[in-house]
Amino acid sequence: MPEENKEINELWRQYKKDGDVQARDRLILNYAPLVKYVAGRMGSNFPSHVDESDLISYGLLGLIGALERFEPDRNIKFETYAIARIKGSILDELRSLDWVPRSVRSIARKIEKSSAALENKLHRAPTDEEIARDLDISDDEFQEALTKISSSSIVALEELWTISSTGTESVALIDTIEDRRSKDPAAVVDVNELKERLAHAISNLPEREKIVIALYYYEGLTLREIGEVLDVTESRVSQLHTKAILRLKGRLKDQVDTATIG
Repeated sequence: MPEENKEINELWRQYKKDGDVQARDRLILNYAPLVKYVAGRMGSNFPSHVDESDLISYGLLGLIGALERFEPDRNIKFETYAIARIKGSILDELRSLDWVPRSVRSIARKIEKSSAALENKLHRAPTDEEIARDLDISDDEFQEALTKISSSSIVALEELWTISSTGTESVALIDTIEDRRSKDPAAVVDVNELKERLAHAISNLPEREKIVIALYYYEGLTLREIGEVLDVTESRVSQLHTKAILRLKGRLKDQVDTATIG
């Protein structure tokens, strides 16, 4: 293993200091399994018509970009940095294809808004029935909407989060990771505030949704594995995940609007 690390370190040196293209290509081959891992994990949450080979192609662009931007001298593992960039590249490409139906995007936004408004009014997370009533749809229609959102849209913490009341400014959660080269105090404060708001919003989720978020994003379990832990179906876990993300996005958007009005 130490010999392998020495070889990789030497490839990094050749690529970064000498601009050796062959060293770069060997680094790409070495880290390519990261792309397959990320694409496989993300693909399990996308509709069946989204081909995993396409996700791998999009992810490779992210890997190459990560290699170009990474600074080996920084105190961070390349794998950690690359995984975030690979995810971002896949999501960016899927968004550019705009394959999510407008009707699905529309109901997702309505659920976000309704959830945030009801929470402010009730001082607790609203139930499915309360959200359905507020949207003037039946409980079955609400559950069907969740299923469509979870199977048709990219609903994840890697999604873009709106940070302005006009909706024209947004930030990806992966971009809130601290950049030690940054010297802008205001930017640091903004990122820290976003992290605090998100942590607080997660802590106020209903228990089962909180568990799904923790197991999926922090423990790395798949939706199927989470279903086994909670003794529910994978589709039910997908619904819980979708509800949690919509609640979080609605909550953060509402906080931004409130702060702007104030």
